Amino acid sequence: MFEIRNKFLKAGILSKGAELCSLKDIATDTEYIWQADPKIWNSHAPNLFPIIGALKDGEIIYEGKSYPLTRHGFIRNNEHLLLKDRAEDKLVFQLSFSEETLKMYPFKFNFEISFTLQERTLKISHKIKNLDNKTMNFSLGGHPAFNAPLFEGESYEDYYLEFNQKHDLDTHLLNDEGLIYEKTAPVIRDDNRIQLHKNLFDNDALIFKNIASKNVALKSKLNGTVLNVEYSDFKHLGIWAKPAAPFVCIEPWLGYADVEGTTKDLKTKEGIMELMPSETFDASYAIKIAKDN
Repeated sequence: MFEIRNKFLKAGILSKGAELCSLKDIATDTEYIWQADPKIWNSHAPNLFPIIGALKDGEIIYEGKSYPLTRHGFIRNNEHLLLKDRAEDKLVFQLSFSEETLKMYPFKFNFEISFTLQERTLKISHKIKNLDNKTMNFSLGGHPAFNAPLFEGESYEDYYLEFNQKHDLDTHLLNDEGLIYEKTAPVIRDDNRIQLHKNLFDNDALIFKNIASKNVALKSKLNGTVLNVEYSDFKHLGIWAKPAAPFVCIEPWLGYADVEGTTKDLKTKEGIMELMPSETFDASYAIKIAKDN
């Protein structure tokens, strides 16, 4: 694990998958990131690339050829990311294409992720470059899991998510294979709050396509705002936890799982991004820790 810090916060990042595994307030020693209990969910904040969620039959098709690709792609748990740059308050990791990645994903690319502390904010930035001579198709996302409850005397039901504007939000439902099907279910109506409770994720993640709000706060009825996640570079948002588990994931996404009726063709995959040869794509999100918790 590598550590960065400033006078307010310290963060830990695993070399495997360049995964954020700790974010602490230095003054209070409060840990905000889920600590990956293997009996519940053995991750902290995996990075999602070049796809998000499940693929139909665990594969993509590109120009008639099948490529096997696991859920959320191959950055997660990857042992081959290199530490490119390091400072007291910043770390940069990268992964370039290899013979191994070309067996799973038919493009030459460079993936870079950086973690930067700025006062009470951790900024997570992505830079993707298409090194190929053809248009590159990809998805990108974050998956940070935050402890809830955080403080003594609280319960999970004391917590809620608050968007920066009111919404009518419907979640896109997933089938048993993790694919999106045609049904949706209402989550909130003319409201900006989602109340956390032990059955909220009984049917898997809440999936909000093209969400207008670009900032969501995790709040406690007893202790006020805990943190904010700002994701203006991301079109979609996932909210998830293992049912009845003491955490919640706030997931900025550019893309989402396959739809049930997909042809599996990567070029026409719903929600997929395009990057022209030699071009670079940048996207960031930020976690701001509230004061006085």
